Amino acid sequence: MTEKILEIENLTVSFGGFKALNNLNFSMDTGELRVIIGPNGAGKTTFLDVITGKVQPTIGRVLFKGRDLRKIPEFAIARLGIGRKFQTPRVYLNLTVRENLDLVSNRNKNVFSTLFGRPPLEDSRKVIGLLETIGLTAKADLPASLLSHGEKQRLEIGQLVAQSPDLLLVDEPVAGLTDEETENVGNLLLNLAESHSIIVIEHDMEFVRQIARKVTVLHQGTVLCEGNMEQIQNDPKVIEVYLGSSEE
Repeated sequence: MTEKILEIENLTVSFGGFKALNNLNFSMDTGELRVIIGPNGAGKTTFLDVITGKVQPTIGRVLFKGRDLRKIPEFAIARLGIGRKFQTPRVYLNLTVRENLDLVSNRNKNVFSTLFGRPPLEDSRKVIGLLETIGLTAKADLPASLLSHGEKQRLEIGQLVAQSPDLLLVDEPVAGLTDEETENVGNLLLNLAESHSIIVIEHDMEFVRQIARKVTVLHQGTVLCEGNMEQIQNDPKVIEVYLGSSEE
């Protein structure tokens, strides 16, 4: 039986009188790629915030590899093996692509040692492999400021993988990208899914169709339904609250 990497039980998050998440239950297997969709205000960002410890549950709990994450600070959850990529790329624009990856590949490093020290052979090999994985080998020694928006997205995903998380949380990775860049990011995530557990939050339905194996639909802070893309597209509840919504 496949082990669960993430389990969320009876989760409610209240801000004043507003319930951003409302008695939400969710689980995913180790090695799974899961896509989360839902209309604006469905609770998708809060969902990620609770997993990473940025927001604490009002009721319920989050289990990561069987461990209750309540009361564990955000930085400690990251060290347990949960990595998050936000919608807007957060790369070091004045550093090269290689230096960006080198900096985050070892927690003991800082900007000074990255720029002026010689990286250990193991770290150098790791960075070379990451450059190939994210498709930026040819631009390894260019400043990150010269990358396109899509390339910056791939670089940040590479930075995330460099930290060796067990669970990757990726928030709207193709917002504002061209069709070609979107396809490149999709192929990257499918490649990473062969060795990582990944949750992707996304609005772009064509992109969801490209990468989705199992989709979870959130609505009003709870799980509306789950299934493959065909099941989701044909679900009357989804058609009403998401696919037919003018907000998307």
